[in-house]
Amino acid sequence: MAAASDLAFDPWDPAFLADPYPAYAELRARGRVHYYEPTDQWLVPHHADVSALLRDRRLGRTYQHRFTHEDFGRTAPPPEHEPFHVLNDHGMLDLEPPDHTRIRRLVSKAFTPRTVERLKPYVQRLAGELVAGLVEAGGGDLLTDVAEPLPVAVIAEMLGIPEADRGQLRPWSADICGMYELNPSQETATRAVRASVEFSDYLRELIAARRKEPGDDLISGLIAAHDEDDDRLTEQEMISTAVLLLNAGHEATVNATVNGWYALFRNPEQLSALRADHSLIPSAIEELMRYDTPLQLFERWVLDEVEIAGTTIPRGAEIAMLFGSANHDRAVFDTPSALDLTRRDNPHISFSAGIHYCIGAPLARIELAASMTALLKQAPALRLAAEPERKPNFVIRGLSGLEVEL
Repeated sequence: MAAASDLAFDPWDPAFLADPYPAYAELRARGRVHYYEPTDQWLVPHHADVSALLRDRRLGRTYQHRFTHEDFGRTAPPPEHEPFHVLNDHGMLDLEPPDHTRIRRLVSKAFTPRTVERLKPYVQRLAGELVAGLVEAGGGDLLTDVAEPLPVAVIAEMLGIPEADRGQLRPWSADICGMYELNPSQETATRAVRASVEFSDYLRELIAARRKEPGDDLISGLIAAHDEDDDRLTEQEMISTAVLLLNAGHEATVNATVNGWYALFRNPEQLSALRADHSLIPSAIEELMRYDTPLQLFERWVLDEVEIAGTTIPRGAEIAMLFGSANHDRAVFDTPSALDLTRRDNPHISFSAGIHYCIGAPLARIELAASMTALLKQAPALRLAAEPERKPNFVIRGLSGLEVEL
């Protein structure tokens, strides 16, 4: 085991953020687990270990179902952060069984494959309209003109949020997701708390309205969902679920879109192959999500000590599974640093694994396919107009914009 501080891993270094994959290769070469003091985390860079740990019930997204903060050797969050933690801690992504099992089962009753498949014509039509606007303007920012509005509109349509209110969703989401970065600042926390309060208040009113007049939307479905024991979602669970579906339902898609197209522009031979053969779109989506992973790191608490390659990681520690590194592991992927849109054996873990596997993965694939298809058909000569800037984030990897021209 090497200390990660002795390696090239530095999630605040702009050079690392521009291209973290060489540092990941060094981490993998130096061992299977590394302690990183700046974040007090154990970094796990290999695909086999990440995949196994995502399914290991000795780890958890939370520890509060078994321990108090004090028993676990952790400090409780500051009281002023409570609105964020109430919102975050009641979503199924940050719960463990039995609460996670109950909530996911109930959400699945409303978020069915049929519900998602029924959205496909709407997604394709909206993607076509957004791309048509980009083409009519002769180009623009692919991020703000196509990548952002598509998944935000889709999840808002699913939830039944009126069009007039949708402009608030992306800013709320961005402020809340700032807390998922490593060592967030007090300013970030303040913005997240404010967004948590405003978003929760808004959804509380919307839920009340849907109780009186149910519609054919996901909020109404969450209200109605129950099982044979007549378990139902509490109001807070509904609010947290709606926020989770919005945040997770568009952050990954937005960043996968711009990361993916930037990768295509830097690999013109692959882009040419895709333009010549649109049947490559499904495998291209999987490969682009592997090649430049939208979610680089996923955390787990150690509930019962685990051993990795002879290193014992004690209860109370935090493990950071490096998805971006796992997706470039030579033990699993041939020539992982190469973009290969024809790659068939592609067990990337960009959607996680185990009980927390992304419930919205089928929807994300529909959205990515719709926007890619529309861009290839309507803008076959699309090209990069200016080098983009990376967002100064590590965990959620994306661009500040992606200027394109026809």
